[in-house]
Amino acid sequence: MSRNGTSQARVSPTGPGPDVIVFGQIARDLVLVVDAVPVASRSADVYQRRELLGGNGANQAVGLAQLGLRPALAGVVGEDQVGQRLLTQAGQDRVDVSAVARRPGVRTALIVDIVDATGQWRYLEDIPAGMLLTEADVIAVRHLFLAGRWVSVQLQQPPAAALAAATLAHRAGGKVALDGAPDEGCRDALLGVADVVRADAREAGLLAGSPVTTVAEAEKAAAELLRQGPSLVALAVEDAGNLVAWPDGCVFLPLPDSPVVDTTGAGDAFVAGLITALAQDGGPQRAARLAAAAAGATVGHPGGRPALTPKAVQDQLTMLAGSTRR
Repeated sequence: MSRNGTSQARVSPTGPGPDVIVFGQIARDLVLVVDAVPVASRSADVYQRRELLGGNGANQAVGLAQLGLRPALAGVVGEDQVGQRLLTQAGQDRVDVSAVARRPGVRTALIVDIVDATGQWRYLEDIPAGMLLTEADVIAVRHLFLAGRWVSVQLQQPPAAALAAATLAHRAGGKVALDGAPDEGCRDALLGVADVVRADAREAGLLAGSPVTTVAEAEKAAAELLRQGPSLVALAVEDAGNLVAWPDGCVFLPLPDSPVVDTTGAGDAFVAGLITALAQDGGPQRAARLAAAAAGATVGHPGGRPALTPKAVQDQLTMLAGSTRR
């Protein structure tokens, strides 16, 4: 991406292998849009239906590919037709799926996203235990950890797998991004090897030990997290925007004044934007702007699959201009 964020040319790799590995969920997403969710014993017409490659790991990997990086996806699918279709789609999205584990005898995860006319969502999740990453899954792909490359670890995965991915990446000289709030049992170890930490509003409260409801509270929480190891922290403030902080400063990006259809996938796109800019040595302020633009471009359609075209990203960057608070 050019300095102004309008181009999405690929980054020149420093060698073979992926630019970033995403450890996270892979699922079949069924998105149903209704005027209103019916009460018990009533029905509602579905006026839009989408069936997608989804899950937070897949959404993030697709976003990274759309922004010009070469992502590999490390997650789990079943040895069923659904799993195969999802892997085929990921390949068509320019996502390396060689690190995806296929579990025999376990059905591939399904997430039903019900979105009403006000933009409120409700999830129905069928995620068998076998669809979660294990420490052994991570160790099996350790050859992909390379110096100077990025690893994104989504902390909804089991703590042992998350810690293994972050630790192996750090030992290999890679850059580690944590998405979510670490489990208390491995919090210190994870923060100690992290370069970037991103949390939504609920997760920010878990990290801070109390709800983060204002920009000032986000600044305080981010400063404490920076003292524990990361070099960049991004915290969401509910219904307000995102604070991005680093040792020498911070920036707050208010939510754009644009229609929100479905917030599903906004956080995944945000992380994709952060990593893309940082991988291109864009600096923290540019990373914050690209992250917010990617998230803003994702909430305007139902479902979490990003559509980060150059125009969509530039439109959001234009909206952000002048609204940033430092």
